[in-house]
Amino acid sequence: MTYGFGMNALEAHGLTKTFGTVRAVSDLTFAVPRGSITGFLGPNGSGKTTTLRLLLGLAKPTAGLALVAGAPFSNLTHPARTVGAVLDSRSLHPKRTALGHLRIFTSAIGVADSLAEEVLRVVGLADAAKRNVGEFSLGMRQRLALATALLGDPEILVLDEPANGLDPEGIAWLRDFLKSFAAGGRTVLISSHLLREVEATVDNLVIVSSGALVYQGTIEQLRSSRPSRTLVAVSDPAALALALASNGITNSQLLPDGRLGVAESNADTITRIAQESELTVFGTSYEHVDLEQVFLSMTAGQYAAPVPGQFPPQSYGPPPGYGPPPGYGPPPTQSYWEGERR
Repeated sequence: MTYGFGMNALEAHGLTKTFGTVRAVSDLTFAVPRGSITGFLGPNGSGKTTTLRLLLGLAKPTAGLALVAGAPFSNLTHPARTVGAVLDSRSLHPKRTALGHLRIFTSAIGVADSLAEEVLRVVGLADAAKRNVGEFSLGMRQRLALATALLGDPEILVLDEPANGLDPEGIAWLRDFLKSFAAGGRTVLISSHLLREVEATVDNLVIVSSGALVYQGTIEQLRSSRPSRTLVAVSDPAALALALASNGITNSQLLPDGRLGVAESNADTITRIAQESELTVFGTSYEHVDLEQVFLSMTAGQYAAPVPGQFPPQSYGPPPGYGPPPGYGPPPTQSYWEGERR
């Protein structure tokens, strides 16, 4: 039986997965609110795909529990009507047509064959319905994989790198598609490396590093935890910092380039205080901390690498006495889910 959704569409409770001596996922707990678009972020090798497989019952956790619509995936009465997933568009059979591929799934999940044409229209592949998948570009394969996930008219979408291979127009289409899908109370969990696109699309974030949770919450909460600041070039940065502090603005920092970084204030207020203190302001600029900067600061420790130019010289290059040989030189306007559920 499918349990009630409650507040969350997807939940992980202490998920752990080990492969031999490798701990891919480590005591991971998070929730994906119903009706949200949640970004699932982490560096390569951080356990994202393994976690998605655990949620969807494709792998068995070493410890912990994964819930879809309040139940383990194996307990769902109609899995395809509950959750649609895209984990790997490369698994499509190259000799099948797009329509033939989808009709295999309509039969498997017990829905009308006519839905195959409908979802192809939704993802913009109606004209390619009778072409072999082997002729498709990577972006077209991604759209066909998404069409497959939509066949059951699911409440939840789980997408692993769905924008991979899409051109800018396709990425914009995907963003609008996901927002339209979630607008009716449905849920999307999306894993992506396109951080700026994620920032423009999602409501919530789950960030992992080395298989463990480093952040869960709304994107607004994350931004507020790393406030933007005004950068001020001034005749005496230390004197300005004191003047700002006497006016209740204490979050300022002297930067290596000689400017003063001031958070929780604005350029007009800072300039006014500087003028009252007889200091000369040469210029101001606004520094916005975006998702990419925050993400990198949170996950920088997973894979440490030497700074370019700092490699130990003895570790690289040919062995002593070795030299080169002589002479060697250098979407449609209306989506199918807007109608009645089938």
